Amino acid sequence: MKKSGTTITEVARVAGVSVSTVSRTINGTAFVAEDKRQAVNRALQELGFQPNYLAKSLITGRSMTVGVIAEDIVSPYYADVIRGFEHGLFDTPYQPVLQSGHWSQQRESGAIETLIYRKVDALVLLGSTLPGEELLDIAGRVPLVVFGRHVPELDARCLTLDQYQGAYLATRHLIELGHRDIAHLRGPDGQQDAEERLRGYQAALRDNDLPSPPELVVQGDFLEQAAYQGTLRLLGNGCPFTAIFAANDQMAVGARLALYRQGLRVPDDVSLVGFDDLPGSAFTTPPLTTVHQPTYQIGRALAAHTLGLLQGEMPTLPDFPLTLSIRESTRSLRRTAARRPAL
Repeated sequence: MKKSGTTITEVARVAGVSVSTVSRTINGTAFVAEDKRQAVNRALQELGFQPNYLAKSLITGRSMTVGVIAEDIVSPYYADVIRGFEHGLFDTPYQPVLQSGHWSQQRESGAIETLIYRKVDALVLLGSTLPGEELLDIAGRVPLVVFGRHVPELDARCLTLDQYQGAYLATRHLIELGHRDIAHLRGPDGQQDAEERLRGYQAALRDNDLPSPPELVVQGDFLEQAAYQGTLRLLGNGCPFTAIFAANDQMAVGARLALYRQGLRVPDDVSLVGFDDLPGSAFTTPPLTTVHQPTYQIGRALAAHTLGLLQGEMPTLPDFPLTLSIRESTRSLRRTAARRPAL
């Protein structure tokens, strides 16, 4: 509870810093040395001082909020990025305001307009589906950071990971285990990550002189149900396979269930690889081999970048190389591919 009569001068006295340092820490308007920032935050907590952000926003023109729009904020993948982003704003005056785009350009545009109308100080888009020219227009209205999309004119504000290379690593791992008939449960058409993962899968097969029958590539939407149905179609189309590369971990879960219900064991009958390395993927049965994306660290990096922009800096976004987490869902090929009866 705020102590009666507590002022910013009292906070400065307890923290052992100047009033201007307290002001800069609260407002997030300029750099403050880490030791002084921590001293101010300890004093604020000790005294129970709560800044009047409404009054401050009228003075500074800032709302002290950052809009964050993900394709789906309840997705395990985006939820972990958002968790990192939220933690990256701890001990700062900024708060995230979350919205979902629901894989719809119309809904994403509506969410953006709502947040801009509410005077957010910056926008962070996670996996945007909007055209590049529209993103350029938005960047002219509010500081913008984009994850999962590359817009050449916004290169310094875009963080992308090498999805192509990640898919190549996943497929090559299966090939090195002796698999030659490898199916792919792909993500949605037009989604940049999905397209890059498909290309990486195809390139690994091509570089190893292996065929890529179109019957072994099944359309999905990054969700479990579509992968479940897609795996049943794979089993029923008469084209043999001994391994599946799923476009994300959620689809790998759906594939695993379909295989189980058809009496097929992972990895004894079919090896299975996912993509993302969600927090729960190491605890599935069996633990999932998957391409690791450091989602929490990505969120922290996006938060740091956004804060730098708001302080007038020109920060650069880090590079996050993708790696393969090898677990018990893959094994060396011990039999030839078998055709399952039509379902």
